[in-house]
Amino acid sequence: MPRKKTEELAVMPEAPALPVVPEEAAEQPVTEECLPETAADPVVEDTVPTESVLAEPAEVVTVPEDPQPSEKPKRTVRKRTAAKKTVEVEKQATPPTEDAAASAEPAPAAVQQRDILTLDARGEAETQAQMEDIIWHEIHNAYRTRRMLSGMLSGIERTEAGKTIAIVDYKGFRIVIPLKEMVLDFPADMYGADYNEMILRHQKILNKMLGAEVDLMVKGIDAKSRTVVASRKDAMLKKQQIYYFGKDSDGQYRIYDGRVVEARVIAVAEQVVRVEVFGVETSILARDLSWDWIGDAHDRYAVGDKTLVRVLEIDRTEPERIRIKADIKSVSGNSKNDNLQKCRIQGKYAGKVTHIHKGVVYIRLSNGANAIAHSCYDRRRPGRKDDVSFAVTHLDEEHGVALGIITRIIKQHV
Repeated sequence: MPRKKTEELAVMPEAPALPVVPEEAAEQPVTEECLPETAADPVVEDTVPTESVLAEPAEVVTVPEDPQPSEKPKRTVRKRTAAKKTVEVEKQATPPTEDAAASAEPAPAAVQQRDILTLDARGEAETQAQMEDIIWHEIHNAYRTRRMLSGMLSGIERTEAGKTIAIVDYKGFRIVIPLKEMVLDFPADMYGADYNEMILRHQKILNKMLGAEVDLMVKGIDAKSRTVVASRKDAMLKKQQIYYFGKDSDGQYRIYDGRVVEARVIAVAEQVVRVEVFGVETSILARDLSWDWIGDAHDRYAVGDKTLVRVLEIDRTEPERIRIKADIKSVSGNSKNDNLQKCRIQGKYAGKVTHIHKGVVYIRLSNGANAIAHSCYDRRRPGRKDDVSFAVTHLDEEHGVALGIITRIIKQHV
């Protein structure tokens, strides 16, 4: 605002002095309500005492006659107010989207080790990402140091190129093993129908091996996608070199004829169990599984089990094709006669039919004894796995078998 100093300070004007308007109020329009009604009315808030006027030069504030500058801010205020109301109406009319609501929610912070309360006072919990990093580091070290790993055969797949691959699960990681790296006797010079037949045979074997524990050697890894390719064949050959050709401090093979070792059950059929004995696969017939007769090997063994076997014979003539013969029943003592003592002549016992050969019915009694029946009083013909009632007529202690007759068929197996 323009300021004008007065020259005569002692002479007061007849007209009442205008109130001193603050700078903030100067921008507002001056109305009649702001001025006093008469000159005698004192202005309490805005007037300056006479002593201060005589002591200092007074400043006279002039009020512009044109009210346009004071009206301009009003129009501006109206426009802003109208714009704000329009924006508020649009915000109310437009519902918030899911993306906006999701972005408004705070992102969960990463779990820190110090924030986890463990059961053990000094224990440390691991998150899923940390556990995966540890397992991947273990796989990477096995690849660099040529160390063997063990995993479960979890699947069999066929690629787009028509190749068969085995999937092994190692602590949550997927490991791929090609079919030719899954078995030892995969032929390299076979084509046509013979090759397809061989592939189908190996696929059937792998189907029965699902769930078995297998050894593997990591052949390649991709750190970016964390994919692994391995070979079971190399792991089996390495084990053969260690246990079948390696010698102890006494100069004796680690595995020799008559030694009892632990084996993995990799496949089970009705009358045979296939096991892996330190890199060598062999089949054990039902008659060599137990001293008592077994009608179905599935009743006692399953894929993935571990059992003790006795190695009876080892053929080391071909280093890459070692053959062994083993059994399970020789590990435990002969209990045939002990179970036979539980039977009495003319006694009747329940049993289950295990085999039928040339009209002779082989039965395993409920007390564990083996029995043979040459005739049946029931009009129905007994079959395998039927529950029967057996009457003892003779005890053959030399062979550990009870001889008798099937009195009736309790339940037929359909």
